[in-house]
Amino acid sequence: MATDEQHQRHSRNGGVHTGHHFLIVAYGVQSHLNPCRVLAHRLARIHGVDGSGPVLATVSLPVSAHRRMFPSSRDVDNKDAASATDGVVSYAPYSNGLDDGSMARDGEARARSRQATFESLSAVVATLTARGRPVTCVVCSMVLPAALDVAREHAIPLAVYWIQPATVLAAYYHYFHGHGHLVASHAADPAYEVSLPGLPRPLRIRDFPSFLVDTTGSELAKVFNEAAGELFERLGDHGCTKVLVNTFDELEPAALAAMKEHLDVFAVGPVIGSSSAEPRIHLFSHAGADVKRYMEWLGAQAARSVVYVSFGSVWTYSEKQMEEIASGLRRCGRPYLLVVRNDGRQEDVSRSLDDLVQEGLGMVVEWCDQPKVLSHPSVGCFVTHCGWNSTLEAMALGVPVVAAPSLFDQPTNAFLIEEEWASGVRGERNSEGVFTGEELARCVELLMGHGPRAIEIRERVEALKGMAQEAAASGGPAERSLRSFVMAAGSSDEACRNTPPNLSKSIKSMHAGVDQLALSIGRS
Repeated sequence: MATDEQHQRHSRNGGVHTGHHFLIVAYGVQSHLNPCRVLAHRLARIHGVDGSGPVLATVSLPVSAHRRMFPSSRDVDNKDAASATDGVVSYAPYSNGLDDGSMARDGEARARSRQATFESLSAVVATLTARGRPVTCVVCSMVLPAALDVAREHAIPLAVYWIQPATVLAAYYHYFHGHGHLVASHAADPAYEVSLPGLPRPLRIRDFPSFLVDTTGSELAKVFNEAAGELFERLGDHGCTKVLVNTFDELEPAALAAMKEHLDVFAVGPVIGSSSAEPRIHLFSHAGADVKRYMEWLGAQAARSVVYVSFGSVWTYSEKQMEEIASGLRRCGRPYLLVVRNDGRQEDVSRSLDDLVQEGLGMVVEWCDQPKVLSHPSVGCFVTHCGWNSTLEAMALGVPVVAAPSLFDQPTNAFLIEEEWASGVRGERNSEGVFTGEELARCVELLMGHGPRAIEIRERVEALKGMAQEAAASGGPAERSLRSFVMAAGSSDEACRNTPPNLSKSIKSMHAGVDQLALSIGRS
């Protein structure tokens, strides 16, 4: 929603907004939506950076996600750009040709979806321009090929919002700049160490983002790597070098310094949206969630006594994994709060949960307000898949972590948690990929016990919490970095504007799997 100042400036300039207008294009999955929405809010609160007046921010999501955010907009399409607002940020849906939220199942359907995405985002840009709010910078979350092409086609400067740590950014950058063969040739050896320029210690193969060391022949990994390769070619070869990273300088000083030698990197984190001004969005129904009940239950527990267990917004549990989690919680003998979505439960999983709940030691809920839970004094540790959003939330709220990584950036996050920051421990999965009850109990006891390592980790977590709060404070490093980005985005970027609009074979290839990729990224 435009402020009075924006309306006045708009009128003085013939109805055309002459300041910054960022179009933030995101996948329609929760792990992308929340950090993109918070970033948009923070951009929209910036004033007077370079004398150009207020900053506008528009978030563009697939129609299916937009409708879930705004149920009253069931009939909306992108002909009505900026069709919704939360009072600060506007929302303009784009169509990927699959507006019911389904996925393209073959190459032909993916090609059609790719074209629909490009045309729809182009229409959003054109409509915003016609309404006097021309887009001055396209910001895409991670690897979103159509957004790159729209920026190129319409000669709009481009920035990438990297919603994972700077260490992961460095791993991808160097993989595609001279280290790919070395990493790929040792992908079957999890203990093999690779030294990447500027990082303080080597990464073992097991610590790399999973797609870069895939040995299964996964089509999804292939599609993602092709897309990432094109992204870094675009960033490196055409002068479009602006990357916003959801981290902060005190957390990853070496990785950020190393990447600033190659890209215009702006550390704008922690972007977690835990305040009332930046509430989290949840794309699945949780109307039955009894917030009062689980918060009262937490209030009845002793300080730092509760084991909080959640594996992300779209994780589903196999029967075997659920049995092991139940077994681990029994072994611990500590009160627990376990999150298992109803729509992710198989019948056998529900049976295991029922047996566990009847023992009366903890609570099982289908949803919870995670920042609110993590900030409660009764929570003693967080058992997590260690997606980056959850990792940052735990850090900013001062909770030790049991990391049980699986895919995507999670192995690198777990490495950082245990070895770089000493803010938790990494749980090992067995040969079948199951996080066993015995391992869960071992990790929980290590964190919540009274041994020297538990004490050291708790002290370190408190220190990291202070660093995160300082970084996110009003006028602090994150805000200053974001202001610097706005100023840089306002400068002429001829390399981005003059890049020819032809699409290479590699671009076509990366687009082919974008819908399948979007669903998978949502698990991180």
